[in-house]
Amino acid sequence: MIDFKQFELWFVTGSQHLYGEDTLRQVNEHALMIARELSGSGAVSVSVVYKPVVTTSDEIYNILQEANVSKKCVGILAWMHTFSPAKMWIRGLQILQKPLLHLHTQFNRDIPWAAIDMDFMNLNQSAHGDREFGFMMTRMRLNRKVLVGHWQDAQVLAGLDQWARVAVARHDLYGAKFVRFGDNMREVAVTEGDKVAAEMTFGFSVNTYGVGDLVAVINAVSDQEVYDLIKTYEDRYHLVADLVADGTRRKSLADAARIELGIRYFLQDGNFKGFTNTFEDLHGMKQLPGIATQHMMASGYGYAGEGDWKTAAMVRALKVMGSGLPGGNSFMEDYTYHFKPGENLVLGAHMLEICPTIAADKPSCEIHPLGIGGKDDPVRLVFNASPGKALNLSLVDLGNRFRLLANEVEAVEVSNPLPKLPVARALWKPLPDMSTACAAWIYAGGAHHTVYSQNLSVQHIEDFAEMTGVELVVIDKDTRLRQLKNELRWSEGYYK
Repeated sequence: MIDFKQFELWFVTGSQHLYGEDTLRQVNEHALMIARELSGSGAVSVSVVYKPVVTTSDEIYNILQEANVSKKCVGILAWMHTFSPAKMWIRGLQILQKPLLHLHTQFNRDIPWAAIDMDFMNLNQSAHGDREFGFMMTRMRLNRKVLVGHWQDAQVLAGLDQWARVAVARHDLYGAKFVRFGDNMREVAVTEGDKVAAEMTFGFSVNTYGVGDLVAVINAVSDQEVYDLIKTYEDRYHLVADLVADGTRRKSLADAARIELGIRYFLQDGNFKGFTNTFEDLHGMKQLPGIATQHMMASGYGYAGEGDWKTAAMVRALKVMGSGLPGGNSFMEDYTYHFKPGENLVLGAHMLEICPTIAADKPSCEIHPLGIGGKDDPVRLVFNASPGKALNLSLVDLGNRFRLLANEVEAVEVSNPLPKLPVARALWKPLPDMSTACAAWIYAGGAHHTVYSQNLSVQHIEDFAEMTGVELVVIDKDTRLRQLKNELRWSEGYYK
């Protein structure tokens, strides 16, 4: 779980010297009060840090330059208490590399009808001060978030926390490293991509390590460490009879635990935040990592199968965004359909690697044969995902750009027994309906691998797309195919 309070949003308030020192003193007092209340409200996950009011071009440039190099600052929270002539902001905004949220608010909630005078009007000019600031950002073609409302309103606090979570995820990806153990699954198109472009766009790097390098670490794990991890499995999951202490397949559980520890140590030693592998490249490993991968994801690592490093990075990003919120985030794949009239459903699963954070009940730890990979039977967690609102997210490389594709779905209870399908699974209705959603996904080039999220909304994804400058396509209850196809054509024109 991420400690969000270690990260900071810098509260930067704009004004000018035109109104006199008494007005500037009040502006500073109000800004300090707002920052302290936002930070201490409990509604905003990160720390909101007051910065002295800026009134000149040099002050603005210096504070935004300082934000760029701060390891704690994940974004700027800007507000114009009075009128701050926006030409002063040009140099600072030109160098700003952190996300920016423009809080269009004012200190007072209500107009003091009986007492209002020109002194009050000079002090409380956010209504047009923020418009001046907004014009300059539009003129400079800057991506930013605009949040409107009184700073004490619950809706504004929720919007600020949502954006802050995305800013932390963006900060976490910048400089993050991901491992590919071996290459991607042979002949697969969508798991390929431009890793150089990804690092330029999102800030994370992806490099390949030989499976033999990993196997050496796996083999060095001690028996005591394996025993300790098995105790964790026993505490968290229901073990089937074959895997309990005197079970006939207990050694397979030990092999699975050793694989997890090897992967974990490899990632810890290299400061990696996620990984990917493929069943086509398991040389030296006893089984395909099942519970190992699932347990690693549950602790916050990004993962995707078949060498899909793009989805692995997005799993990590959404896990950071959703840290501490009810529900979970997992690697997922649209596997098969239920086309019963009036009950169209998608069954999502993978061979083994679905994160237990999305489970409806305590997962079952089981061992079963796997028809591919050519290794020993892998241990895995089996469960059904919780019903409720969710979304699927795909990151695809279109050659000249990346596209984020999000589909809102309604997960339903898996009410039918699946005795011959020993994998974790989710069942959902895609919005607006099966035929529209699937056609839209395919028109937009969405991958078969996704991140499945129970605790994030499309608004989180929209904020992330804005921060990274990436195209976003949304499929929801309002999607109409004719309109969506036109929007895809317009995007082609825009990005060319």
